[in-house]
Amino acid sequence: MRDATVIPLGDQYLVIASDNSGGIGRKEHDIVQVPYDLVSYYSFRVAVMECLSLGATPSSVVMHNFCGDSEWATLVSGVERGIREIGLSDTTITGSSETNMPLLQSALGVVVIGKKETNELADIRIGELKFAVIGEPLVGEEVVSQESVIAPLLLFRWMCEQEGVRGVIPVGSKGILYELNQLVSSSVHIEEEMVTVDLDLHKSAGPSTCFIVAYDEAVHEQVKDEAGSHFYQIEVEIEEESEK
Repeated sequence: MRDATVIPLGDQYLVIASDNSGGIGRKEHDIVQVPYDLVSYYSFRVAVMECLSLGATPSSVVMHNFCGDSEWATLVSGVERGIREIGLSDTTITGSSETNMPLLQSALGVVVIGKKETNELADIRIGELKFAVIGEPLVGEEVVSQESVIAPLLLFRWMCEQEGVRGVIPVGSKGILYELNQLVSSSVHIEEEMVTVDLDLHKSAGPSTCFIVAYDEAVHEQVKDEAGSHFYQIEVEIEEESEK
């Protein structure tokens, strides 16, 4: 199951994706202390990556702000940064702030709404395609201190738009192995011992600091060159008894 909802809307489809963060910000009791524009940027990043991975063009962003009304403009600036990085245009930002009850910790919800023309996803099968992780799984303070290894948003969009790339999925808190199983055909369940990659298969990727791509052999060099140092090849060995 993907972390988004697809709804038929006339001759198009509406795609709704969301992300939440809590205990991250500038309040005294926040676990991770970072500026609010970073909080909104990374929450937007998660939701927009899920939206793009399903083939949708994002058109609107909705924020649910529990960080404080005075932080609204800073939160908006973080989303605007993401919009610029990904090369979007005509994307509106709206939302609401909790002003009645002050919270001891920061909290934010971000919803990205997009549209697409069809609701068809490629049938991703092991053995027919190549796989790679782009970026590295990071969480908490690592997201700030190791920013250089995070997969760029524009690179993610580029992968989503390539004809030879058959599937793209952002990695979240459940790790690479979990998302790899979400991406491939349901006839196969991939176990840890079947996978070889120079990354922790179970580590949380926090705000989707990395993602998985499935692509044709013909575009291997193109994908690898575009990803550069962010590229990590995945090798998967499936035995016959693994197929249902």
